[in-house]
Amino acid sequence: MKSKIWLSPPHMGGTEDKFVREAFETNWIAPLGPNVNGFENDIAEYLGHGTHAAVLISGTAAIHLGLILLGVGDGDEVMCQSMTFSASANAIRYVNAVPVFVDSETDTWNMCPILLEEAINSRLAAGKKPKAILPVHLYGMPAKIEEIVAIGTKYGIPVIEDAAESLGSTVNGRSCGTFGKFGVLSFNGNKIITTSGGGALVSQDVEMVNKARFLASQARDEAPHYQHSQVGYNYRLSNLCAGVGRGQMEVLPLRLEARRANFDFYVAHLGTLPGITFLHEPQGYLSNRWLTTMMVNPEIAGCNRETLRLAFEKENIESRPVWKPMHRQPVFESFPAYTNGVSDKLFQDGLCLPSGSSLSKIDLERICNVVFEVMGK
Repeated sequence: MKSKIWLSPPHMGGTEDKFVREAFETNWIAPLGPNVNGFENDIAEYLGHGTHAAVLISGTAAIHLGLILLGVGDGDEVMCQSMTFSASANAIRYVNAVPVFVDSETDTWNMCPILLEEAINSRLAAGKKPKAILPVHLYGMPAKIEEIVAIGTKYGIPVIEDAAESLGSTVNGRSCGTFGKFGVLSFNGNKIITTSGGGALVSQDVEMVNKARFLASQARDEAPHYQHSQVGYNYRLSNLCAGVGRGQMEVLPLRLEARRANFDFYVAHLGTLPGITFLHEPQGYLSNRWLTTMMVNPEIAGCNRETLRLAFEKENIESRPVWKPMHRQPVFESFPAYTNGVSDKLFQDGLCLPSGSSLSKIDLERICNVVFEVMGK
């Protein structure tokens, strides 16, 4: 059998073991320690704009804490991008709030600002002011975040940016995750850098970040004994995992370069095929190209995205459809949704291609050859 090509595997840089070894040598194996502090500082420095970071066990935990810190609770409504991974919406349900799904636009595949404002006005007319807006920078492509934040400001609704997939992406030179009240990062094993499992909540509001750290450490009050005045969570990242993250941060620019090079290779080799299109960056946008995605128009291409996915699978190459919209998911289909058909079309025709930063030219050629064979080119 041919060797496996994974969709987005971890890619170590070589210095991670130095930080992890230091943790062992100094016996900092507990949830906190120098690597945690160092990793938070590394993230804050990379993002810029006066950002502070609390590193946590997952991006989902970061969304959860962000919602808690904004006072979102029982019965409150949160405007949530429908085209996303389920974690974005799951966290809303953790606080017993109601996700109100908003469809995408075609420029970035992310939350449509026009539809968002229409949805907000609809909720206001029903006597329900949303408590938060949760856009996503999908597959590393920045959302129209400046417009979304402006809408949030207009109606007095804070924004939590789900930047789980977009570390390294920017809009007009500013890092994704730094536009809203909170930003959320993920360091899951398939992300552009990884801590095996992990995430971060970031904000310019240092007081809020400190509160996040407090809640993530079981909300233990300052006392010589264990005293708790509110419910806390076991969400802090371990010092060992943070050590992996510190090593990964050192190679983040290389990972960004490699992911973008993958996209360029695919466009150069597949972009002229009939019925095959790729999502390009709007002016002023820079995507980390965490995953390269392509649309397959079956009427023109003579095949559909599922035909290609199965052909890849036969050749031991992992690919996957783009996210099934949340308003189509059985667990969320009963919640309010403002749709325009964009995310449904993306799900129907969209395919995620292998995009790991360790892909070789031979790997990329092998992937493209499958497409050529299916399309008879």
